[in-house]
Amino acid sequence: MIIGYARTSTTEQIAGLEAQLRELEAAQCKKIFQEQVSSVSVRAQLEAALEFTREGDVLVVTKLDRLARSVADLMAIIQTLEQKQAGLRILNLGMDTQTPTGKLMLTVLGGVAQFEREIMLERQREGVAKAKAAGKYKGRKPLATGLRQEVVELAANGVTKTQIARQLNIGEASVYRILADNRKG
Repeated sequence: MIIGYARTSTTEQIAGLEAQLRELEAAQCKKIFQEQVSSVSVRAQLEAALEFTREGDVLVVTKLDRLARSVADLMAIIQTLEQKQAGLRILNLGMDTQTPTGKLMLTVLGGVAQFEREIMLERQREGVAKAKAAGKYKGRKPLATGLRQEVVELAANGVTKTQIARQLNIGEASVYRILADNRKG
């Protein structure tokens, strides 16, 4: 079976998702998994697609960056597919892991893609540092003092950190940070 996977990073990228779906349908995918999440978050539909894949199947994506966030991630996906004796096809590259040349090229291109991403992140960090130096980047506003006190009180009453984060609509990391700061102070 030919199985498709489409992903965009945000829900605003509707046109991008629709374009991927058209390409996957044109590639005769019988089942298509789709999601709109960042590649660094849990990609439940990718996991479902990999779980659904059986021996002899081919997982098809339109572009490499829609599938993997790094070479290590790409290699893990390929290894999962190989263990199931399934293939991977990337449409815009005309690449298929069912051939030795396809495997080699995919590994090389994955390395180049990871290199490009690291360069982009480095430039982003430089831009943020420059903006901070110019006084144009202030960062996120701190949480209100009352909210901090509420976190401490809830924790003292035995509420879990996860429950506190959900109840106050803040990140779990913020809860940990507030409680750590409270222990120091």
